[in-house]
Amino acid sequence: MLELAVKTLIAYLLGSLMGALILGAMRGVDIRQQGSGNAGGTNALRTQGKVFALGVVVIDIGKGWFAAGLLPALALPGIGIDPMLGRDWLAVSCAAAATLGHVYPVWWEFRGGKGAAPLIGIVLGLAPSFLPAVLVVWLVVVMATGFVGLGTMLAVAALPVALAWKAPGDTALLSFALLMAGFVVYTHRSNIVRMISGNENRARRLWLLGRMKAHRE
Repeated sequence: MLELAVKTLIAYLLGSLMGALILGAMRGVDIRQQGSGNAGGTNALRTQGKVFALGVVVIDIGKGWFAAGLLPALALPGIGIDPMLGRDWLAVSCAAAATLGHVYPVWWEFRGGKGAAPLIGIVLGLAPSFLPAVLVVWLVVVMATGFVGLGTMLAVAALPVALAWKAPGDTALLSFALLMAGFVVYTHRSNIVRMISGNENRARRLWLLGRMKAHRE
């Protein structure tokens, strides 16, 4: 149990290292005061540009990958490896903690992102063969609707569906995927409200269907 507690705590603290806020501090800006107020990659792109947003995404994906893919296997000094602890459940516990840290970062007044970028890293670390399907769902939805938030929610929701079809026996990963699907919908609740009210911004460069309609008009 000591290994589980320590590594889960480390994963949470690692998740709390927000790429947007670290790079923003170096630039002297807080993107939570700009645009949508979210400390994630989409708002970073809209308010700070491509290079800044790329740095944010690399940091946030990287911490998810490390927390889920590497941390569970490390033999920490004084902790070691608990033979009674299932590696699969430890991995998803670290993954969930890292995602929670990203959304509620202790270093930044518990105001972080919405969980999408670290989840990409987590899938890369735990189930890389499923990542292409998740990314395809995201891209198709965004190209059809222009809504990045909707694409993110449906892409994350696609993961447990794919797991239930291809790996129904992986109880730990399937449980994590279901939990994260619900959690990401919760973190995107403001996007849902804006989409319903017609006030949600669209990613017009990716909104292929919108460009096609404009061209026909």
